[in-house]
Parts: sequence; C-alpha cells; structure tokens
Amino acid sequence: MLKLFRDLRTYWLMIAFVFLLVFLQSLSELYLPTLMADIVNIGIIKGDTGYIMKLGGLMLLITAAGVVFSIAASYYSSSIAAGFGKRTRSKLFALVENFSLHEFDKIGTASLITRTTNDVTQVQQVLIMMLRMMVMAPMMCIGGIIMAVSKDATLSLVFVVVVPILAGTIIFIGSKGVVLFKAMQIKIDKLNLVLREGLTGIRVIRSFNRTGFEQQRFEKANKDLTDTAIKVNKVMAFMMPVMMLILNLSSVAILWFGSIRISNNDMQIGDLMAFLQYAMQILFSLIMVAMMFIMVPRASVSAVRINEVLDMKPDIVDKHDAGDGERAVSSDGVEFRDVTFSYPGAEKPALSAISFTAKAGETTAIIGGTGSGKSTLVNLIPRFYDIQAGSVLVNGLDVRSLSQHNLRARIGYVPQQAVLFTGTISDNIKYGKEDATDEEIRHAAQVAQAASFIAEMPEGYESIIAQGGTNVSGGQKQRLSIARALVRKPDIYIFDDSFSALDFKTDALLRAALKEETKQAAVLIVAQRVSTVIHADKIIVLDEGEIAGIGTHHDLMQTSSVYREIVSSQLSEEEMA
Repeated sequence: MLKLFRDLRTYWLMIAFVFLLVFLQSLSELYLPTLMADIVNIGIIKGDTGYIMKLGGLMLLITAAGVVFSIAASYYSSSIAAGFGKRTRSKLFALVENFSLHEFDKIGTASLITRTTNDVTQVQQVLIMMLRMMVMAPMMCIGGIIMAVSKDATLSLVFVVVVPILAGTIIFIGSKGVVLFKAMQIKIDKLNLVLREGLTGIRVIRSFNRTGFEQQRFEKANKDLTDTAIKVNKVMAFMMPVMMLILNLSSVAILWFGSIRISNNDMQIGDLMAFLQYAMQILFSLIMVAMMFIMVPRASVSAVRINEVLDMKPDIVDKHDAGDGERAVSSDGVEFRDVTFSYPGAEKPALSAISFTAKAGETTAIIGGTGSGKSTLVNLIPRFYDIQAGSVLVNGLDVRSLSQHNLRARIGYVPQQAVLFTGTISDNIKYGKEDATDEEIRHAAQVAQAASFIAEMPEGYESIIAQGGTNVSGGQKQRLSIARALVRKPDIYIFDDSFSALDFKTDALLRAALKEETKQAAVLIVAQRVSTVIHADKIIVLDEGEIAGIGTHHDLMQTSSVYREIVSSQLSEEEMA
C-alpha cells in the first residue's frame, strides 16, 4: 500500500495542512479535561462562580475551535482521497488501454473492472481514515498518557496492564481478518464475472432456457461471497465488544483505585475526573487503531491487486525510435515474411511460415476452415499480438518499427463481432474519424449500405444506439462498423468476417460499392462464404495455420484441394463452373 501512496506526493502541501489541523484538534481535546479539573477543584469546591464562568467560557471557545479544525480536516482529507482515487483510476484505465489481448486474457475483464472500481474505493476509504488518525491516534495516546501521569503518576500504572492487553487483542483479531479480506476480493471478482456473463449473454441464456441454471450459478457465487463476508464480519465484530469490556473494566479500576487515593488525600476529585477522561482518550485512540486494523487489511489486499496491474509491463510497446512510417521503402500494402505466431501456452503455433503480399489497389481474401488462423493473421497487422518469428510489413516497414498510434491510424479495422458504443449513429461513425463532416458520415453510410435503414429511424443519424447496440440488428451493426472504418479513409482495410450477418443481396451491393471506394487501399477480407471472396484479386487459403494455396478463384480450383473442398461444400456444380 505504501508503494501505491507514492502518488500522494502531489498533495504534500494539503496533507501537511490536514496534519496541522488534526494536531490542533488533538491539542484542544487534550486541554479540555484539565480545564474541567480546575473548575471542579477551584470553582466548585471553593464556590467561585466567576472562575467557573470564566473557565466554562474558555472551554466553549476551545470546543468551537476543535469543531472547526475537525470539519476542515475532514473536508481536506476527503478531497485528497478523492483526488488520489481519481488519479489511480485514470492510471489504471490508461494502462489497461495499452494492454495486449494477452494481458486481458491473463487478468480477466471482470477482475480489471473490480480493481478499477471496488479496489480503488477500498484504498480511498482507508486513506481518509489514515490522514485523520495517523496524527490523532498517536498524539491522543501519548498526550493522554503524559497528561494522566501529570495528574497522578501512581494511578497511571493501570495503563501498564490495560494498554498491552488492548493492543494484543487488536493485533490478534486483525491478523485473522487479513486472509478473509483477500478471499473476499477474489470472490467479488468471481461474482462480477458471473454477473457480466449473465447480462451480456442474456439472449443465448433465454434461447437455451438456461435462466434457472444461471440463477443457480449466480446464487452460488453470491452465497460464497456472503459466507466469507459474514465470517470476516464475525471476526471483526468480536473486536468491539472485547475492547468495550476492557474499556469499562479500566474505568472501574481507575474509579476504584482513584477513590482510595482521594480518601487518602493523595488526589483531588477534579483530577480523578480529568484522569478518567484522559484514560478514555488513550483507550479510544487505541480503538481508532483497531478501526484501522479492520479497514487496512482489506485495503492492503486491494492495493496489492491494483499494484499487480500497475506493475504489469505491456507485451507490446513502441520502440524508442519508432517512426510514423512516412518513408516507405517499397510499394504500399501489407507483406508477411515467413511469419510464425503462437498463443501463450499453446502446444503448437497458430500460424506457421506465412508469406504473402497484399498490394494497394487489390483485394486480398483469406478463407479457411474454423480454427485455421484467419482472424489471428489479420490481428497481427495492427499489432494486437506480436509475432515470434518473421516480420509483418506495412508500406515496406516492419510494424514493430512504427509507433502503435501511427500504425493503427493507417488501418480501418472491422472486427468479427461488430461493436457499437452508446451515443448517436453519427457519433459511432465519427469514432473512425473525430473531425468527420456530415457529408463524409453520410457518404460512408451510403457505401456501407446503411443509409436506407438509418433514414427509416425516427431521428436519422441522431438516433441513439443503446449499450452494445441492442436496438439494431446484427446486420445493421456490421454495416455501421464498416461505415466507421470507411470514414477514416485509411491505407489498409481489414474486414474480419464482417459480411457474415448480411444477406446475399446486401453483401453483393456492399462489395461492389467498396471496390470503388477502396481502389487506392490494400483490402484484406476474412470470410467464410466463397461468394464473398470469389472475385478477389488474390485468395489465401489457410489450413491449420499454414498456407494451403494462393491465387485467384480459377487458379485455386486447379491447384488447391482444400479450396476445392470449401467451394464444393457451398456452391452447386453450375455455380462452380
């Protein structure tokens, strides 16, 4: 947790001010029992009303000042903690955005969400407490002991017995909670995972009548978290009664031995009253520490989880001398040179010895069976993963020599699963080009065959897209995703099975419109349908991560048995001819 708190250096001036305010508040609280003792010993016993009024007024002023100090300290400590939480969440989000897909798979999306929200909140809450109690608890404890000893050193021997017992109880119970708090955060991750899958997959769940199963799955994760929470709360709930028992027994002991000292004229009544208050301040300062022991273990677990993310080094980073790729040393387009790629922990490479060129002005199609490596191949171009051997070149330059920003600025990528964001249709298309004009947006939609259904919507281009695009069909989502890539006017277009949800007519119209729109760019199309790739300038056939053929449809029908098998499974003999 201390490592995470290094960011607090930005707030050092405010922290120093909070400590000063807490220091002044503690002084005011430590001074009040002494004034009360004087009122009893001098004012009440001697019947000096003027003295009582004078010290009573002073006590009111000191109390008012203490209240002001307390309010100000609470305000500034909350501001510091809120600012720290904001900065930490921003750092986490910025770092996660640069993670490769491998890092996402390693930690898990649900866990990343928990760490960015719940874990940061835990640390933020304990920071507020620490800013107040780091000064107050030790000062009230040490100051209270000094003031109590000044009132009666002999009676102060009670603390020699009480303080170690109370401190030992706090440490013992607190240590039991650390393990349970760690387990709780892991179980929150699990609950978030089940909840996220249940909400995002609701259509599949309902279509297979698995609602009951998902409810049981959620109940199991929820009960697991609840049982752990109850267990840890039982442990921590045991702390307060034990401390109050020790506190009350201490009060009884002080009154018992104090009354004996008063009867022996070794102590005054006012001093005993002040001593009792100082004893309460000492013991309550230890209770403050106990409260921190309740919160700090959980916050420490959260801090460790946050640091795990912050300490992760992204697999894919820009080189120090990464350029913008303006100096192309060969013809524009994409080239794979003997590329081999393996997923972490895989038994064999997903792609082996892949070599081909996709030239600008040409359409290169990639086809193959399920699991042949089609999507993996195109994911290497924008550097979603880094290859183990060979090289991928864009405009004649290795993608690893370019900055990720400039590399991806040259690519219009349409993923296999269309993703839309909350906002208007116009906002979603402009996602590809922030400064796109209305004319450019409408043109991109027209080419993507989306203009017709947009015109039928009540607000047209200002119609709202729901979260995840649930208020549009799969084909409409794909067409909007294609429009988003088109408005960018990139050097390279990647369509990763982006026409699968389209009917044959729309597919044909879209491909015809794209041919004119993308004639200056290199176009790579991953497809399952032969009809989508049949007119491509070049078709690459993949089979179990290796190239099984390259050429036009006519060439491959003569040379590639894998391609012929795919074609025969989809087209009739007349269509094949």
